[in-house]
Amino acid sequence: MESLRKLIHDITEETTLITATLSQLRKREGVDYTKVQIKPVELKKKIHYQFAYVYPNKVVHQNIPAEEAEEAIMKLFEQTFRQGMICTPDADYQILISKKYKVSILTKSASKSGADLAHNRKKQYVLEEGHPVSFLVELGIMNEQGKVLARKYDKFRQINRFLEMVEDVLPSLPEGRPLTIVDFGCGKSYLTFALYHYLTIQERRTLNVVGLDLKADVIEHCNQLAERLNYSNLHFLVGDIADYNELEQVDMVVTLHACDTATDAALEKAVRWNASVILSVPCCQHELFGQVDSPVMEPLLSHGILKERFSALATDGIRAKLLDILGYKTQLLEFIDLEHTPKNILIRAVKGQSGRKEQLWREYTAFRDFLQAKPYLERACADLLPAVADPE
Repeated sequence: MESLRKLIHDITEETTLITATLSQLRKREGVDYTKVQIKPVELKKKIHYQFAYVYPNKVVHQNIPAEEAEEAIMKLFEQTFRQGMICTPDADYQILISKKYKVSILTKSASKSGADLAHNRKKQYVLEEGHPVSFLVELGIMNEQGKVLARKYDKFRQINRFLEMVEDVLPSLPEGRPLTIVDFGCGKSYLTFALYHYLTIQERRTLNVVGLDLKADVIEHCNQLAERLNYSNLHFLVGDIADYNELEQVDMVVTLHACDTATDAALEKAVRWNASVILSVPCCQHELFGQVDSPVMEPLLSHGILKERFSALATDGIRAKLLDILGYKTQLLEFIDLEHTPKNILIRAVKGQSGRKEQLWREYTAFRDFLQAKPYLERACADLLPAVADPE
């Protein structure tokens, strides 16, 4: 077995393994898997070896640090398997082990050219790294060569996740004319610039985009950046969502992290504009926290942290159901991973006729009454809903 150990040692030491498959069980008793496939992967910028144990109806993965791989592979050869195929860039090695542990190593021409160290298949982004994008460079997310800066990679992923959701609703936006888009509570406008770039440069649509925020210094900075980028149809204004009445028709409304009922104010505007698409990531859902009251739910509601989380989820459920009643097809989607922010739910609503308004209304009012809630969005849209008893 020493010749085999030396081969395994050299391959793991020099990290030349592309893939290996161990098969032909030495004995079947006590072993449920039929073969093991091994490949190198990069985890947290370190080389590991992924062992895939193949069972009749499943595959179980184990990632082993590089320094432990030699012993793990040798243990499988010594105790479990009689054959193996090891592929490197220089050669393929077929391993044959007799019942008396005599080892034969057959060297063949290399069949593979290199290892893919990605733990998962490379993510295909709407905006690809390696291709400089002017607004990403200006915002300090990419350098001039298109390399995403390490500290900005989460923002890069967030932007791409948002654009994936926009990409999905493109068929629902009007064609043959310019699109009008409003971004309420735009803040520093990373996603506003991304939306403008994607639709104008990649999709070649003509746009009129307005970003609205209360912070005058932020708005001034965004307007200066839009001018430097020559985004001629992107404008930023200082203003409050509830007071904005400058447009008669809007095709898409975006509202990201508008606090508490500011989200509801934006949703009301979108509904009254008859917007084709609504994309909303709510934030700080405090309204229901002070309203919800149910003796049955006392074990949950008596704990502040649980009540806060439940109220936030219930608020978004209410918003989605009301949008359905108001003529939209609504989905609640994960926007970005929870590890980056707890505010990770995106409400995506697309205009579409529903034939179940009465049923939806009954479902909604039953839930609302159970919570003893009086939601802002229901009160704001009372004249558009089937019936509202004492909306106050």
